[in-house]
Amino acid sequence: MARIPIALQLYSVRHEMEQDVQATLEAVAKMGYDGVEFAGYYDWSAEDLRAVLDKNGLRCAGTHTRLETLSPENLSETIVYNKTLGNKFLIVPSLPAIHSGSRQAWLDAAAQFNDIAARAEPEGMEVGYHNHFVEFQPLEGELPMDTFFGNTREDVVMQLDLGNALHGGGDPISFLHKYPGRSRTIHLKEYSSGYDKALIGEGEVDWQEVFRLCEEQGVTEWYIVEQENYALPPIECVARCLDNLRAMGK
Repeated sequence: MARIPIALQLYSVRHEMEQDVQATLEAVAKMGYDGVEFAGYYDWSAEDLRAVLDKNGLRCAGTHTRLETLSPENLSETIVYNKTLGNKFLIVPSLPAIHSGSRQAWLDAAAQFNDIAARAEPEGMEVGYHNHFVEFQPLEGELPMDTFFGNTREDVVMQLDLGNALHGGGDPISFLHKYPGRSRTIHLKEYSSGYDKALIGEGEVDWQEVFRLCEEQGVTEWYIVEQENYALPPIECVARCLDNLRAMGK
């Protein structure tokens, strides 16, 4: 298959984005990233953000958007904004306790995502969910990750966060096997037990198996780097993550 492009989740450089959106996006492009995934828009219009992306040869690989932005009364506005960015992936980054405190809450959340996905599909948009660690800890006899993705439509994206899964005691490789075709975007985050600042390629993730599955299944459209903790300045951390991926042949 064609090479999977690599984007940066901009939460990785959130403080830099707060200070200077344009300069940060320029720096990300100069590192060699193909795109970015937004985690907030810093009061910028979609048109102005798109202009900066285009100027720097970046594409929008997705946005992390709160569940309420996908409600029936807000979905149309959210879609218009994201179409302007050139984005089709609307990813919910977390759920409040009302949607995740019990197995029934996860089932209700799954039903809600099914409804949102059905509304978004005619607009060419894909809706998904990004895991943290609680999804891999048993709740009423089942992993919430299974409760949710076992009861959502095939087109609800499983944005698997590798590091978060391992932090929760889960095996992300097994979920790529179990839900083939669901990780159309995937978060590349390292995990190292006892050390939370490891960069990609410096921990315990089985990177070659992740790459093999994503590439052989042929559905993953974006690798998305996310670094949340830092032994070095964030800009340097995300540059090194990309360098390490390139050294692994990506």
